[in-house]
Amino acid sequence: MQKSTLLLFVLSISLLSCKKDVTTDFATLSGKITNHFGKDGRLAVSDGYNKKIKIAPDGSFSDTFHLSDEGAVMFFSDGNETTEIFMKNGYNLNLSLNTDEFDETIKYTGVGAENNNYLAQRALLKEELLYDSDLFDLEEDDLNTNIDIVVTKLKTFLADSKNLDSILIAHEKAEIESLKPSILAQYKEIKEQKEANLKMLHKPSPTFENYENYNGGTTSLKELKGKFVYIDVWATWCGPCKAEIPFLKTLEEKYHDKNIEFVSISVDSKKEHDAWRKMIQDKAMGGTQLFADKSWKSDFAKAYRINSIPKFILLDPKGNVLDADMSRPSQAITVETLDKLL
Repeated sequence: MQKSTLLLFVLSISLLSCKKDVTTDFATLSGKITNHFGKDGRLAVSDGYNKKIKIAPDGSFSDTFHLSDEGAVMFFSDGNETTEIFMKNGYNLNLSLNTDEFDETIKYTGVGAENNNYLAQRALLKEELLYDSDLFDLEEDDLNTNIDIVVTKLKTFLADSKNLDSILIAHEKAEIESLKPSILAQYKEIKEQKEANLKMLHKPSPTFENYENYNGGTTSLKELKGKFVYIDVWATWCGPCKAEIPFLKTLEEKYHDKNIEFVSISVDSKKEHDAWRKMIQDKAMGGTQLFADKSWKSDFAKAYRINSIPKFILLDPKGNVLDADMSRPSQAITVETLDKLL
């Protein structure tokens, strides 16, 4: 009887050991992506880990990953849209999002959800503090003061977030410390671009030739002379670009009988060509829809020093630059400007 009891005890310890090994040497990530781009996703990190995730046509997916025991902040991507995600062996994480409002709709449940919901909320806070404000329009002294305010808010948000993994906390502290020099470098680049834009005012615009037209054939900028031209440089994977589509359609309707052409130039890559055509159809996008010849490396994009989108440009009927950094369709000043011109 004692031998049997001892044997059962040994077997129990063995089973527990086996169970621990099985559940802690991999992580599971599953979920559902609404309005999925129709491509496989990826889980990647800067040290070289890069794994394809098979995503079904309905946007559902589930996969397992063998990771380092410490865990890491990685990047989950659907098409060219990306979000940070903290993965660690033992996690059983479920992700849901809608690509129409990528960052705003990210939600996590399951083991590891607390760390990742922090990352999702921090991303929105960072966007609000840095990119939904007029931070980059400030003078440099005021910019330094405001960056310090941003850094303090991010540190407070991190400190107030409970039960975070120590590895994630260390990562976030390092990211916050690197924020100020990174913003100042970006500020310098934006300032240089604005100076370049000013030099282009009232001068002939850089041109594009024979861009594929969604409606068939090709279109060159010279064919649009004689009209004001409002150019939208965008891509199917760009959330802020897609957010402007309804406002752009409103502009097109408002000025449909005026001397202005609304031109949308996609800088999607060749592999995203089908997604470009599908989005134009699904969203009933109007105006002149063009596909750039070499994506970001197109001569037109390089001449305007386009390194972020959406980007809007306004030309006069002679083909000269009226504004190389035109306001967005969603901004009231756009209608005010066009009303005066048209």
